[in-house]
Amino acid sequence: MLIVAGSLYVDPAGRDAYLASCAETVRQARSAPGCVDFAISADLVEPGRINVYERWESDEQLLAFRGSGPSEEQTVAILGAEVHRYRISGVGAP
Repeated sequence: MLIVAGSLYVDPAGRDAYLASCAETVRQARSAPGCVDFAISADLVEPGRINVYERWESDEQLLAFRGSGPSEEQTVAILGAEVHRYRISGVGAP
């Protein structure tokens, strides 16, 4: 199991438009083989921050989905990013 999580930073004035441009990506990811969960959302405290959370069954499925990556418009809008991949060896109740 893999978790990809972190933050993207965009111009606060363009955050809503950026998130709207991600809606189809979220739909596609959630229906992709091996995707357990996929979410991109506005941070409640920092106006230019976008939180990213993905959960995948395997590296191969994650990489197959990644394919071409974000659009050029999305890439240009990202001012900074801190996103990491975590390998999970066990899962339990909180």
